[in-house]
Amino acid sequence: MRSKVWMLAGIIVASVVIAFVGQHANGQAGRTEVPRFEADPLWSQALPNKWVNGQVGGVAVDSHDNVWVFHRPATIPEGEKAASLNPPQAECCIPAPPVLEFDTNGKFLQAWGGPGQGYEWFVSEHGIFIDSKDNVWLSGNAKEDNQILKFTNKGKFLMQIGHAGKNRGSNDTENLGGPASLFIYPKTNELFVADGYFNHRVIVFDPDTGKYKRHWGAYGKKPDDNFKFPPRAQLVQGPAPEGFNNPVHGVLVTNDDLVYVADRSNNRLQVFRLDGTFIKEIFISRNTLQNEGTVHGFAVSPDKEQKFLYIVDGSNKAVRVLNRQTLEIISSVGGHAGHNAREFFHIHSMASDSKGNLFLGEVNNGQRYYKYAFKGTAR
Repeated sequence: MRSKVWMLAGIIVASVVIAFVGQHANGQAGRTEVPRFEADPLWSQALPNKWVNGQVGGVAVDSHDNVWVFHRPATIPEGEKAASLNPPQAECCIPAPPVLEFDTNGKFLQAWGGPGQGYEWFVSEHGIFIDSKDNVWLSGNAKEDNQILKFTNKGKFLMQIGHAGKNRGSNDTENLGGPASLFIYPKTNELFVADGYFNHRVIVFDPDTGKYKRHWGAYGKKPDDNFKFPPRAQLVQGPAPEGFNNPVHGVLVTNDDLVYVADRSNNRLQVFRLDGTFIKEIFISRNTLQNEGTVHGFAVSPDKEQKFLYIVDGSNKAVRVLNRQTLEIISSVGGHAGHNAREFFHIHSMASDSKGNLFLGEVNNGQRYYKYAFKGTAR
């Protein structure tokens, strides 16, 4: 009799354990997988030659996982470049050339860039992209910056698209209008440009010849420079704006032929097919009233499906992590303002490497570039 009681008790306990484990497993399965990141404040090596950098217009990662930083030497305050003044005011420092390259471990490799023969340099350095052939593409965001420059990775000039001071508006097929971001899609060999700070469009060129191919504005329509945006309080509460606001700040093309466009000041992104056909849009923290907006730039996770879309939200000092298929925000990195490790101050640009690490650049008084190391995913 006692053995039967113990047997029955054992069956009951086993059933409870199995049920608990099953419920726990089901709960885990129902939770969203989220990438985790950790600040790596010691990633980059100090610059040589008493060099110092200014505002970071753009960051990029090449096919070798080397990290490129495009900064603005003219924005360095006099107190931070005292050694370059005449006469020198202190032992440190001197503005670094605008293009900086580091290896995957943060070791400084080289620096170059600036005015030269055969091309028109920028008033304000901004976008940088490294293509699969290791060519370096650069853009600027000042009113006069109506051109794109192409160099080898050693700084040899190759090609210029557009001409400084020649912008004729958002339907000009020869010149740009403060182009903010660049992306070359290898599958179609096309250069996509978020254009920009003074125009209201995406424009596409042949990266080998510089020949114009097509352009479009918000919702895939012909851009209209005469569109009048309502006051900001209405923008964040009323109907979705019919046009891209300034700046059209980011563009990225994913492996499944989708084009993501950052309409920064409208607090939204729009998704298109390669030909400019509109698919959908979402708003990020739409109630943000700060003029800088919330969609500054993009990066994606390195898996084949590019499961996660990362968005720089400069106004709210965060990187938003989205499920790329649903465009649902599943987590955020940061969200706290400051100048210390684990704090963001006017993050402006972002790139990711083949291991899933994120590299961020800051403008205004931030003037930093740094790494957030990928630490796997968790539920």
